[in-house]
Amino acid sequence: MSDSPTELLQRMHTARVYDVAYESELELAPVLSARLGNRVLLKREDNQPVFSFKLRGAYNKMAGLDAAQRARGVIAASAGNHAQGVAFAAAKLGIHATIVMPVTAPQVKVDAVRRFGGAMVEVLLAGDSYSDAQAEAARLHLEHDYTFVHPFDDLDVIAGQGTLALEILRQHPGPLHAIFVPVGGGGLLAGVAAAVKALRPATLVIGVQTHDSDAMTQSLAQGERVTLDEVGLFSDGTAVKRVGELTFALCRQSVDAMLRVDTDAICAAIKDVFEDTRSVLEPAGALALAGLKQYAAEHDLRDETLVAIASGANLNFDRLRFVAERAEVGEQREAVFAVTIPEERGSFRRFCDTLGQRSITEFNYRIADTAQAHIFVGIRTATRGEYEQQADAFQAQGFAALDLTHDELAKTHLRHMVGGRSALAAQERLYSFEFPERPGALMRFLSHMHPSWNISLFHYRNHGADYGRILVGIQVPEHERAAFAQFLAKLGYPHRDESANPAYRLLLRD
Repeated sequence: MSDSPTELLQRMHTARVYDVAYESELELAPVLSARLGNRVLLKREDNQPVFSFKLRGAYNKMAGLDAAQRARGVIAASAGNHAQGVAFAAAKLGIHATIVMPVTAPQVKVDAVRRFGGAMVEVLLAGDSYSDAQAEAARLHLEHDYTFVHPFDDLDVIAGQGTLALEILRQHPGPLHAIFVPVGGGGLLAGVAAAVKALRPATLVIGVQTHDSDAMTQSLAQGERVTLDEVGLFSDGTAVKRVGELTFALCRQSVDAMLRVDTDAICAAIKDVFEDTRSVLEPAGALALAGLKQYAAEHDLRDETLVAIASGANLNFDRLRFVAERAEVGEQREAVFAVTIPEERGSFRRFCDTLGQRSITEFNYRIADTAQAHIFVGIRTATRGEYEQQADAFQAQGFAALDLTHDELAKTHLRHMVGGRSALAAQERLYSFEFPERPGALMRFLSHMHPSWNISLFHYRNHGADYGRILVGIQVPEHERAAFAQFLAKLGYPHRDESANPAYRLLLRD
């Protein structure tokens, strides 16, 4: 049968990927390995010339075209990485390529396609997802008789992608517990699974998808291909509404399991790779590692060898802020709470005492009610037990605490919206402070705050800089301004009076 694993393995052994790609490193991640208690290896496809594995399949397909097909040109649809592979191959082989990309494709990928392809490539933007771009590419394919270079549902493409599995097995001849593979349309997973099950069947092959782009997971569970109505766009490289016919059939035969992970877990995996390699993966590139970590935790694995395919590094620079913001929660290193305390003298100090010497990652508060104060607080944690201890400490003090650690709305939007105008903020003075950023620094700052004046606004977020920055609203009666000035001098922190700031007066003054 034409889509059998045996034939596919034969195609891999004759694939022409090494005209342009190279045998990427199978690299130990020592920091993460020590933390997980397993030997974690990264297959560094992010180091390929186009910064992803997609070059393998695209070039293998295009190198096999006959003269007439080359003369007519090719067309492809891609969210970015396949497009770069096609563009690179087009320039290498002298084949004109039309590439349709969704308008949501990261600009870094669009620019790279044009740079790699040069005069041989025309880029068209259409639709919000890969599937939308594919529909437009299919129309152009029929209209111009271009050869379609599919990103995943083609045996030559699948065989090209699968060559990296042959490399893994050569590079690590010893026992492998599992190989974790990022999944969009399934080309990489189909190729890896076919190779591994043919050559080392005891090794598990586990596909990893995001919760909001899980077409392969749902399809395998239901025994037929499922079409998603919508797909998430954070992991744009795997945002596929419907998997391939070939890839689905191959994955049904050879894939051992599928996992789903969320955005926070991917962000944490990006950080993990950076800490071990100083490289920054794109979300799809870190997807397999996020699944590896989840699997190791759920199965309580110890002393096993696990491989994650680091499939790409085409990340828009402006996404780094979001990744850094969410990585701590994804690694369960940050717990986020909305805590309600009485709006009365001494309760804020009791709240601070409850936090103790824990490292605070975020602290937002705005006076809004005469009876209760609502505080948004983030706390750095090392273990799940530490998070539970803090929740118990709030309860022991009689403080109602709402867990927001996994609340998407709170983490994405509401954390930035704690505040607004307040009629209760009479005689408020606004000050910004700086202090050396080290564990416990924020709590030391809070412990020096004078109890005579009410705090009406407080904002702090740890951004990993050398100095922490705090914005504080303090209600100081007019006749106590001199005493307040003496307090600031004694406090010893660099500070600035922001009370005349026009944005503050527009947005926060009643």
